[in-house]
Amino acid sequence: MSLCSPIGSATPMKINMCQWVAKVIQRKEVLAMPVMTHPGIEMNGHTVREAVCDGSIHAEAVVALTKKYPSVAACTIMDLTVEAEAFGAPIVFHDDAVPAVSGRLLHSVEDINCLQVPSLHAGRVPEYLKANLLAAHALQRGGEVLRPLFSGCIGPFSLAGRLYDLSDLMMLIYEQPQAAHTLLKKCTRFIAKYCEALKLTGANGVLMAEPAAGLLSNDDCQTFSSQYVRQIVEQVQDETFMVILHNCGNTGHCTKAMVATGAAAYHFGNKCSMEEVIADVPPTALAMGNIDPVTVFKGGTPELMRYDVLDLLGKMKDHPNFILSSGCDTPPHTPEANIDAFFTSLKQFNNQ
Repeated sequence: MSLCSPIGSATPMKINMCQWVAKVIQRKEVLAMPVMTHPGIEMNGHTVREAVCDGSIHAEAVVALTKKYPSVAACTIMDLTVEAEAFGAPIVFHDDAVPAVSGRLLHSVEDINCLQVPSLHAGRVPEYLKANLLAAHALQRGGEVLRPLFSGCIGPFSLAGRLYDLSDLMMLIYEQPQAAHTLLKKCTRFIAKYCEALKLTGANGVLMAEPAAGLLSNDDCQTFSSQYVRQIVEQVQDETFMVILHNCGNTGHCTKAMVATGAAAYHFGNKCSMEEVIADVPPTALAMGNIDPVTVFKGGTPELMRYDVLDLLGKMKDHPNFILSSGCDTPPHTPEANIDAFFTSLKQFNNQ
């Protein structure tokens, strides 16, 4: 089925994501959803800088990848600077790398107390909303959603670390925990507002990246991350919109705190064992991961990809709620041959 690129209606169509999750779990075949947009950017002849600053170029990359690969869902760019920039943090852009926060915004508890939650017109937020709107409509045809679209956002603890400096935030949560909670509440308010706007674009869910929470113990992750993520989940997750919580900093030590958020799906990095972490994931929730995006996707060979994919699939064969994925966002300049090998190996496994 081909994809339709123009916006066909002002009101985006919705699908029941609770039913979608259930159908994924019921399927005999293993499905895949690598987190990747950079290959689509490169296929269309654009740079990372162009895609993260122009919603149309961003959306075109998402659609190009959806046409080329049989991913169970499409993902927008994992850009963990959008929300920090909206608050006023300085950002540096590159043609061949994701943007980065170039300096801290907050230097004291007084700065935290004075911090204002920004509007959705700040920074590049409008371009990201535009990208999701265009992509969501492009993945619809004839009254049908051809493939779910997952937006991206940062998690509250990771955002706080980008605004205050992560090392100092780690000190703050022990020395002045109330100040840390004040900052986390403001981050949570903005992320929730942003997710509500993403929901209105027609996106079917959001992949929330909370990697900095992996530095915390399970108890501290619950206190300084998961309770805030759960507030967002409770505000935005419903039958038409689901939250996927990503924490590539988790080595397996804070999976229980992740699951306490009530998200519909959990995305794991390659630092942990999928065999171990999936034991803590409810069987009605999806568990996604965790092929190494750098060593295997970008730096490996098709042979290495085939070995790792088949090895992981063999270990996860008794877990119907497993979705094969990358451990994090696949980097720019990931070889096409390795992506092809990822999907070919999955097909080989399913045809056994």
